[in-house]
Amino acid sequence: MPKTLDEILVYYTNKGRDALLPVLWDIQTSFGCINAQAIEATSRTLRIPAADIYGVISFYTLFHDQPTGKTTIYFCADPVCGLAGADEIMDAVCNRLNIHHGDTTPDGEYTVLHSTCLGLCDHAPAALISKRGTGEISHAPVEGVDHLLAGDTQERRTFIGGSRELLKEIVEQRVQTLQEYGDYIGLRRAIFTMTPEHVIAEIEASKLIGRGGAAFPTGTKWKLTRQSPAQPHYIVCNADESEPGTFKDRVLMESRPHLLLEGMILAGYAIGASTGYLFIRGEYPEAAQILQSSIDDAISAGLLGDHIMGSDFSFHIELRRGAGAYICGEETALFEAIEGKRGFPRVKPPYPTTHGLFGKPTSVNNVETLCAIPIIVQNGASWFRQWGTEGSAGTKLVSVSGNIRRAGVYEITPGITLRDLLENDCGGFNGNLQAVLMGGAAGTFLKPDEIDVPLTFENLRAVGSTFGSGAIMVFNDTIDLRDVLKRLGRFFQHESCGKCFPCQIGTQRQMEILDRLDSPLTGDQRRLQDIGLTMMETSLCGLGQTAASAVLSAIKRWPEYFEPSELQKDR
Repeated sequence: MPKTLDEILVYYTNKGRDALLPVLWDIQTSFGCINAQAIEATSRTLRIPAADIYGVISFYTLFHDQPTGKTTIYFCADPVCGLAGADEIMDAVCNRLNIHHGDTTPDGEYTVLHSTCLGLCDHAPAALISKRGTGEISHAPVEGVDHLLAGDTQERRTFIGGSRELLKEIVEQRVQTLQEYGDYIGLRRAIFTMTPEHVIAEIEASKLIGRGGAAFPTGTKWKLTRQSPAQPHYIVCNADESEPGTFKDRVLMESRPHLLLEGMILAGYAIGASTGYLFIRGEYPEAAQILQSSIDDAISAGLLGDHIMGSDFSFHIELRRGAGAYICGEETALFEAIEGKRGFPRVKPPYPTTHGLFGKPTSVNNVETLCAIPIIVQNGASWFRQWGTEGSAGTKLVSVSGNIRRAGVYEITPGITLRDLLENDCGGFNGNLQAVLMGGAAGTFLKPDEIDVPLTFENLRAVGSTFGSGAIMVFNDTIDLRDVLKRLGRFFQHESCGKCFPCQIGTQRQMEILDRLDSPLTGDQRRLQDIGLTMMETSLCGLGQTAASAVLSAIKRWPEYFEPSELQKDR
């Protein structure tokens, strides 16, 4: 049953500004929008200026200050879904309802909106369906107009390949229960037989580097955080997996939630933190529900909360849902979001290890990174290093989608070539290969004669490419890569937070030039290069610094897309 506004707000009485996102989600879920009355009431309850609340609502795309339909359907418009027909299906839905994109039907039943990547690239095209007042928000592989309007959500199964350690216990695409997972063996070993310094040393010896894209050594980050004198310390799990083409973390959260929770607790033990925040993107409703249920189960079993396993160590995890902002995958913007603010990145230095969440020492780790921790603590650093290479130790998850026969999540041993992964493990291509986009929207293109590169952090860097978020998007020769570039341009223009001038203006100008690639003007190639290099060198955070990566790599490989024809030159 939907709650009244008073019932929602009474729970948050005497809470601080960091409760703002949960309050807004409760209101949005119950009423479909956050109107002026709700904003004023929230302002009084949390003692936050109403203008600040309006600013937060306008920043996040899943929050609305105007009424929406009883059912809101968000269609993914990013490359894999867009090229699989999402735009045509969205047009068909709007035609059936006799509305335009972004509108609500006169009877208030439906609202239809565009969305950025929903993390369902292996089931493209995809949509997200939200039903007002029920709390029901779910992913839906798009198979037709009728089932979308009826709110049907078909069963979806992500193909799992190369299961070694992180994925080996994923059975039948269902949630692994606490009983099946076990008694947090790695955590028990750490608490009763290892000091925090010993745990950090083991992680350092394992040579685990971050799996979120930056590839920073995990043990070094933990050591720096633990050594920071200010208190308290925090652990933050970055589960804001918003990079187009990426869905590996979703699979881990939906299938092995206790592996992630144990990793967070171990990280807290190592750096001296008693509180952790798990920040998950708003477009992952199923994963959020699974994780909250798993947190409750772990508390009931004495594996989380006060005096874990009867020890002196206590650790608490708070779940926070984002609300549709790619920039919140940047660690300092994520802090701002948890603190109840717009997700603007902070200037660095100072760095999170000394001045992070709430201004205190903080370690931010990606989902996949944290899921590797219990396995390392349980089995040892040398065991983990048996896979991979000197610079890319352990196994690595990648998300493969597009024109490939078996799209899904693969646990690979770094050193395997991209060709071997795609042609053998993934079953080969649907059609003739034209290009592979490595690392997501912020990644780089590879041509067919470049896919013999070994999949390691060091080898990909050597050829000017990247693992990035672990996304691998495959495009055959029926795909117009100019359309892919246009979608990437719109994505970055939409997701730029606007805090720094180079990114705010650069992404806008880049999109405008890419939108005319069907008939480019003389000098467009040079303009795009100038814009891209300027953003790369002068933007405040990683969004602007990588917003032109795919475009610059495309210019290098397909310069003909960016120059006008001889006839156009004559004109």
